[in-house]
Amino acid sequence: MDNYDFHHLNHAKEQSKSKKTLWVTLLLTLFFTLVEIVGGILSNSLALLSDSAHMISDVLALGLSMTAIYMATRNPNNRYTFGFLRFEIIASFINGLALAVIAIGIFIEGIKRIIQPREVDLPLMLGIATIGLIVNIVLTIVLSRSTKEEENLNIKSALWHFLGDLFSSIGIIVSAILIHFTGWTIMDPIISMVIGGIIFTGGAKITRESYLILMESVPERFDLDVIREDIHLVDGVEDVHEMHLWAVTTNHFSLTAHVFIREGQQSFRVVSTITEMLKDKYDLEHITIQIEHPAINEHGQYGENFLVEQL
Repeated sequence: MDNYDFHHLNHAKEQSKSKKTLWVTLLLTLFFTLVEIVGGILSNSLALLSDSAHMISDVLALGLSMTAIYMATRNPNNRYTFGFLRFEIIASFINGLALAVIAIGIFIEGIKRIIQPREVDLPLMLGIATIGLIVNIVLTIVLSRSTKEEENLNIKSALWHFLGDLFSSIGIIVSAILIHFTGWTIMDPIISMVIGGIIFTGGAKITRESYLILMESVPERFDLDVIREDIHLVDGVEDVHEMHLWAVTTNHFSLTAHVFIREGQQSFRVVSTITEMLKDKYDLEHITIQIEHPAINEHGQYGENFLVEQL
């Protein structure tokens, strides 16, 4: 017998576009990571080695994102009633932290290279950076298109990874050209540190977004006071309290609220009106409204005030 009741909303994502996007991205990234590691070692370029370290994190992050997307497609069960959507956010949180840690590592190594500059193989450095620029432009376009078709925080975190890589490639090319014309090898670690700052910014942004979801904060697109007032304006509603609105994952919201219904009102009709209003106006579908009465359900002084008003 099917475990789902009629009203149980689907807590799974298809994410077909995101799956294809990440597979293509993962394979291309893995290939170029190997190229860049070898090139970074042979050319003795910190900028290339920094970017190769970032690319390794990209491979790990993409693997984690792939796992999250496949987990998100699994249906809920009696134990995981919200399904496995939250794993997507956990993966994004880890990815964001990884970006920040890598950026700090690049910054530290950059300071060491400024103190003790090293010679670099400019032709090899420039050649690999140019290949990297082409690869990262392609991957950034692919991921950018995917974010427009399907909302997914993992795709966003992957996009930030590759935006960082894109700027890295540009920075490495600029660094190689400057070193060639000026002889300032210090430009290599300086460019690396600039790249690290860009990577850190992206990691902090992704970490913050996923943190807010994990903390079940009210999504920024909603104003809880305005929604509360809209519910209060529904005919038959006396009061709205114990209200919660949170995201299970990106674009997957839940709302719960307790309401006092006026005497003589058809409670089922009032709840139905509230539900329809929230769906039409705010695109909220997973809604739980609990009907209460201050004379029956204990609310302390809060409930006593409503009883006095009714008298």
